[in-house]
Formats: sequence, C-alpha cells, structure tokens
Amino acid sequence: MLKRRWRPWLVLLAACGAVALAVLPVPARAAAADGIRDNQQWVLSMLDTDTAWQVTRGAGVTVAVIDSGVNPDVSDLAGSVVTGPDYTGVATSPDSPQWGVHGTWMASLIAGHGHDGGLSGVIGVAPQARILSIRVIPDRGDPHYTRYEREPETAIQRSLANGIQYAVTHGAQVISMSIGYSAPSGTVRAELQQAYDHGVAVIASAGNSGGPSAGRDGEAPESFPANYPGVISVGAVGSDGAVAGFSSDNLSVQVAAPGVSVPAQGRDGQYWWVSGTSPACALVAGVAALIKSRYPGLAPDLVASALTSTTTDRPPGGYDSQVGFGIVDAAAALAKAGELADAGPVTAGLEATAKYRGVLPPEPVASRGPGQLVLFAVLVLASLVLTAAAATRLAVLRRARR
Repeated sequence: MLKRRWRPWLVLLAACGAVALAVLPVPARAAAADGIRDNQQWVLSMLDTDTAWQVTRGAGVTVAVIDSGVNPDVSDLAGSVVTGPDYTGVATSPDSPQWGVHGTWMASLIAGHGHDGGLSGVIGVAPQARILSIRVIPDRGDPHYTRYEREPETAIQRSLANGIQYAVTHGAQVISMSIGYSAPSGTVRAELQQAYDHGVAVIASAGNSGGPSAGRDGEAPESFPANYPGVISVGAVGSDGAVAGFSSDNLSVQVAAPGVSVPAQGRDGQYWWVSGTSPACALVAGVAALIKSRYPGLAPDLVASALTSTTTDRPPGGYDSQVGFGIVDAAAALAKAGELADAGPVTAGLEATAKYRGVLPPEPVASRGPGQLVLFAVLVLASLVLTAAAATRLAVLRRARR
C-alpha cells in the first residue's frame, strides 16, 4: 500500500519502480539513438524553442534539479552537471543502475546538449545551462527504497527543505521539482520563501492524478510543492495540444507543456519516451532558464507573468484547471520578459504583496504557563477591587451632595 508523500510525476517509467506510483502502469519505451532528434521535434516546435534560441540558449544559468540524482557522465549532459548533496538518508551508490533514473531524464530535457557536435541525441530547452543535481528522493527501484519508506514524514519534508536551501545558497536561478508530496510543510514553505526572496524561479509538476484518480468533484488531490504559493505548477499535454488524461486537474495548474512520449536520455545513456507532468515541468524549467539567462534580475513573479501571459492554445475564458493559462511558448515568454524587465520594478503599496504571493503565517501564540495565569488572575481581581472602590466613592459623593 502506498502511504507516502512523494511521487516522481512520470507515467511511463520502466526502469524506475516509480511506475507503481503513477496513474498508468505502462512501461517506458527505449528509443534508438539515431533519429531521436526527429522524435523530439514536435516538443521543440510546440514550445517554439528555435525562435527563442536566436536570443539565448541558457548560458550562465544554473538549474537545480531536485530529484533522484543525475548521472553526469551520459553523453548529452557531459560537462554540464554539478553533483550536489544526497539528502535521502540512504547510502545507494551512484554506480547503481537504479540511482538517478528519474532525475537524469529530467535534466536531459532541461539542459541536454546532444553529442557528436550537438547533432545527435536529446537537446534540452536550455542546452547551454548548467544542472545542479540535488538528490532528495530515491527511485522506486532503488535497493534501499524500503528503508526510505520507513523514514518519518518530518525527515522526508526536511530533505526537500534542505535541497531547496542548498540550491538557493549555491547559486541556482531556477529550481525544477518533478516530484509530489501529499501534504504541505511549514519547513518547506519557509525555504521556498527564501528562494523567492533570492529571485529564484521555482517550477513543479502538477501531478498525475487526473482521470480515474480524481475525486468525486473531478478535481485531483492537492500536490506539493506544486500547490505552494509562488511555485509555477505545470500540467501535461500531448502532441495534439490536448490535455493528457493523467494530468492533474486542480486550481494549482498555471501552464502546460508537452508530457506524452517525450524523448529523454536515461542514466544508462539510452533514450526513452517518457510521459507525465514530470517532463512537462522540466521543459518549463528550461524556458525559465532561458528567461533568467537573458534577464537574470527578473523577479520570480515576473517570470511567472511572462510564462502565463504569452501561452498558446489558451482555454475558453483564458484559464482552466487542466492546462492553466495554456501551453508555454518559449519565444513569446522571452519577449514578454524583456518588456517586463524594461518596465522596471513596480512599487507596491504593501511590502507583503511583493513577497511570495502572500506572507507566511505568524508564529502561533505560546500557551500561557501557570505563573502567567496566576498573574492574570491577580490583575483581574485588583481591577474588580478598584472598580468596586470607585463605585463606592461615587455613591458617597452623591449622598454628600444631597
């Protein structure tokens, strides 16, 4: 029985046991190395990356992939990955074939640069960006996954919070999290506030709880970090632009991106067609990296505005809970980001409105101890005595006037 907290939001994962956590028990399919770019073209065309690449290809940006780890030695990521800490609490070796399965797929979609002169293999949305790999979850097939499952909820959430903190303090301008937890955490939210305050754009997958997994009202259950304020939540669409059946339908969704049979390179160096809101999240993180490369000082809320205001295939009325404001357009978002950067900062009447779409709730009032209660009782009694004395004095004065 699944009792946990995190889900790597990918549907088609054969090499990763996470398939048991996803909606559809369909294995991923290996793809031939030659022709992989042709298979990828629909993804790049839907996002209009060719036009965006005339402006920037993501140079100078670090994207933190907070996931199950990234193999830095695969051909399409060679030289682009910095390996950060492992916060999982398990000692699986990076040499294990079940280490970094999900994370490597995601990293290739963000910053893959191909090989053989860049003409073969997977090219990410921001091929000149760097990846900071931070491991906070093991893949389901990890030999120590059972041990991870037994860890307390607080430890699981602390791992994610540590990962976010490390990303911020080590220069990430974008954080990509293709993972999901069933409950919120004040500790995680506090670190996300720090990320926001440091200008870091945070992207997360909306989840694969659409279709039969949705509740009676048709909405998918909440998923965190996608549902935290300030996080850009991403749904998935297919090559025809239609929402994927597995993509979570709830009000956290802000934008959508390709998420059905998306070519990616695995930790084994092979190529896979993967599906879920995980690849959709990674692709949007790549677009955010392009924006941060060209406009490094652009605040996270303005990055979100650039992404949401320039989408294609916008739903009737401008928004719905399946695709948000529509499918991300990298070139249009980049152009809008330029307009927002030129406009300069907007002064807000309330400082809190410029922070994290709200402020963290205040710390709860501490309960009163026995000493405080006794003091309070004495003060109340003294007040009553003084009131009675004043009333008596007033009565005496009235009688004296008569």
